[in-house]
Amino acid sequence: MEFIKTIWKNKKLIMQLGKNDFKNRFANTSLGAIWGFLQPFVFMIMYVIVFQFIFKQTGPEGVPYVVWFMPGMAMWMCINDGIMGASGSIRAYSYLVKKVVFPVDVIPLISLFANSFVAIFLFVVATIVCIAFGCIPNILLALYSIFAAYCFLLAFTRFSSAITTVVPDFSNLLGIVMQLCFWATPIVWDISMLAEHHTITKILQCMPFTYLVTSFRNAFMGGNIVTQENGIYTIIFWIITIVMFIWGNYIFKKNKKDFADVL
Repeated sequence: MEFIKTIWKNKKLIMQLGKNDFKNRFANTSLGAIWGFLQPFVFMIMYVIVFQFIFKQTGPEGVPYVVWFMPGMAMWMCINDGIMGASGSIRAYSYLVKKVVFPVDVIPLISLFANSFVAIFLFVVATIVCIAFGCIPNILLALYSIFAAYCFLLAFTRFSSAITTVVPDFSNLLGIVMQLCFWATPIVWDISMLAEHHTITKILQCMPFTYLVTSFRNAFMGGNIVTQENGIYTIIFWIITIVMFIWGNYIFKKNKKDFADVL
């Protein structure tokens, strides 16, 4: 509860520094913040061109690949950018850590807020594309998926930001792990391909990344992993998220006193 109170107390500070963070990333370029939206957009479009028009892939039940792919990729890019950005945020804002009066706990949230501008843009693009192909989204499920994603990011980066600050090499390890998780998560491939491997399928479906990508995709494709099989995957997801937050909160508090010394 103390952490939640700190967030609420400093919400205006988080939003203002988050806006400045996003603007400053492209301050020395002619197009400015447009690059922040253009780069991930082109990245997603290239995947669509390669898989739908070159490899001629289709989504499950013959739906256009772009409709199946874009919601999943938008969610993954939100998660990946959030984790990688927030995990290194305390080192990036080292000058704030050394100010005794600054609430260090909120620094990872500054990065999450800055990354949310691009994430929201990608969610909107995915929604527009899906509607253009006749797939009307389930708004409540889409909003739930985004809410769940940020709860998970908050929990995960509470731990990862503390470890990255104390052990800089952890950032490189985390980058490798996220690359592995990208290919282990059904983003560019359909999990039904592993239908004959029941154990592997169940393990992958229990992964938070799979849950978030699938739940947001379900908002456009039908189906609902949130309530599937009596909601077991939802229960597993929230247990993992809550346990991760409690553990991460403990790690963060334990190491916070050492942040200024290692920076």
